[in-house]
Amino acid sequence: MNQETSPPPAARWLPAGAAIAVLGIVIVAGVALGNGDGESVSGDDPVTPSTALAVPDSVPDVIAAVPTTAPTTKTLLDRTLRKGVAGSDVQDVQQRLTDLGFAPGPIDGIYGDETIKSVWAYEKLVLGVESNQPTGEVTPDMWSAMQEPFAVQPRRPNATKNHTEVYLPEQVLAIFQDDVPVLITHMSSGTNEEWCEEVTIDVGEYGNRDGEEPIERGECGISNTPGGVFEYYRQVEGIRDSALGSMWNPVYFNYGIAIHGALNVPLQPASHGCIRIPMGISENFQELLSMGDQVFVWDGEKEPEENGSPPPTFNWLDPDYVTTTTTPETTTTVAESTTTPAPPSTAPPATAPPTPPSTARPTTTTTTTTTTTTTVVPTPPTAAPAAP
Repeated sequence: MNQETSPPPAARWLPAGAAIAVLGIVIVAGVALGNGDGESVSGDDPVTPSTALAVPDSVPDVIAAVPTTAPTTKTLLDRTLRKGVAGSDVQDVQQRLTDLGFAPGPIDGIYGDETIKSVWAYEKLVLGVESNQPTGEVTPDMWSAMQEPFAVQPRRPNATKNHTEVYLPEQVLAIFQDDVPVLITHMSSGTNEEWCEEVTIDVGEYGNRDGEEPIERGECGISNTPGGVFEYYRQVEGIRDSALGSMWNPVYFNYGIAIHGALNVPLQPASHGCIRIPMGISENFQELLSMGDQVFVWDGEKEPEENGSPPPTFNWLDPDYVTTTTTPETTTTVAESTTTPAPPSTAPPATAPPTPPSTARPTTTTTTTTTTTTTVVPTPPTAAPAAP
């Protein structure tokens, strides 16, 4: 069951006094992610960032050296770690990734999919590997460099106490609490391509805000994830279908664009505009943030503040969409019986035992014809919305 929630108030990392700034009624021009007539934006919709959109005088690098006078003690790796291997050396790598803020999954010494995606994020953010070219493997040289004293730091240390940074060129997302990374993960954003398909829109989503049941219709859109400065304003637990596709545990920050869990989080951008993160990470993602936390999105061209807080490209109704209907078919079956009695059933009786058949030879012949009409109604087809 879908349940719209607020973050746990007792969570120790929540900023004091964080709240949603209420935006007045605004009419959205065009299609508001699925509403063909345009629709009003209420207090449950995106909010204007609470701080001035000014680029800082200096922008720190994401990687910071950690000053130390103590000698660095390293362990050696005598093999390349890749999917399927196991051992204490894998456990050491998982522990180091966790200490840096990455999310390799359980520290169990098994090099599985979660660890691979964590290494992807490390390669892209720390080593500068192209976003679609990480190997997901840890070589001996890479492990030696990973043990150097360094830390990941935010590009916006003066943001809200807790904030999120989204690096579109690297396809990496990071959540900072008091400027310390508590989550760094691989992600997949919008493809910037145009699309047209049938979508399912749950009640409460754009295009079905006041409906009583989900609707299906044809829509077109452009899969862009705008750079800029935003704030978290709404979250939903569980599965959610929208004009941008299916989402797991979505947290919204720019109209219908959300950060959410997905089964498919490839190396290249693949969504309709949302930011996909691995399902395992999305299970606890909402616990790491609060409504009102800032979200900075770098597009690789401008600083987020230079972009402001632009809305996404709103969907429009597909003019070529045709609803598919199926005419029920009728089948008629005729069953005949003769004077030859059917053999008694060998199954145990449900109630009273059947009457034994008569031993007297029948003197007449009776033919009974029974006509039975069966109407077969096919199950209406279902359309699986594309992942956002």
